[in-house]
Amino acid sequence: NDLASSPVTNIIQLQKSLRTTPAVRLDTPAVVLVGAPNVGKSSIVRAISSATPEVNNYPFTTRGMTLGHVEVFWNEDVRATTSIIPDSDLSLEPTQSYAFSQLCQIMDSPGLLVRTEEGDRNEMESLTLAAMQHLPTAVMYVLDLSGEAGDKCSSVADQLQLRKEVRARFPRRPWIDVVSKIDLGLVPGAKEQLEDILDGTPYIELSIQENTGVDELKVEVMRMLGEVRVVLDAMAAVDERSARPVSSTDK
Repeated sequence: NDLASSPVTNIIQLQKSLRTTPAVRLDTPAVVLVGAPNVGKSSIVRAISSATPEVNNYPFTTRGMTLGHVEVFWNEDVRATTSIIPDSDLSLEPTQSYAFSQLCQIMDSPGLLVRTEEGDRNEMESLTLAAMQHLPTAVMYVLDLSGEAGDKCSSVADQLQLRKEVRARFPRRPWIDVVSKIDLGLVPGAKEQLEDILDGTPYIELSIQENTGVDELKVEVMRMLGEVRVVLDAMAAVDERSARPVSSTDK
């Protein structure tokens, strides 16, 4: 019995892990939220999608990928026109004249830290980077410049450095920068430092608590989902042509 107990325990743990692993669709547009720990990513995911990740004021609240959905309504030229958060118990249908609707994905990811060596990253950080590397995602980079995120792992300086590193690693991804928790104020000089890095690129100031910037953020999310969809459609068209049998007229 003792010999059998360990394998059985491992199987049970594997089953639990599989049940909690989000079913990500590779053919569906997605936005992944990225940033240091405790900067407000989970609260944003709760506000703009059907996901309900844990929200707490300590680092590494998110210990895996959390997947939510938003139903996007597309017009004929594949531009997003509006979106709603789907009810988990109700299959929603478009109520206006749209070409079609689609459940798109919003992903909450574990926090990243500034590392001197890439091999120093823990499993949770590696999961975040793997999702960005291998999934069809746009990026919402979230910063907390209030000074309340925790200096040990999410200081303003570290967040700005991390932003530069992640953007350099994924320069072609659809991207939006979000400064969260603006209701808590900003560390003096932090906004100027961010704007120096962004060099004129727009960003969103957000407060979930006060509902500031939420509508603007939803518009940007739809824009990025549309950009990802264009890429996915192009990839699907290439795959379809590659799979087509060669005819006599093609020779």
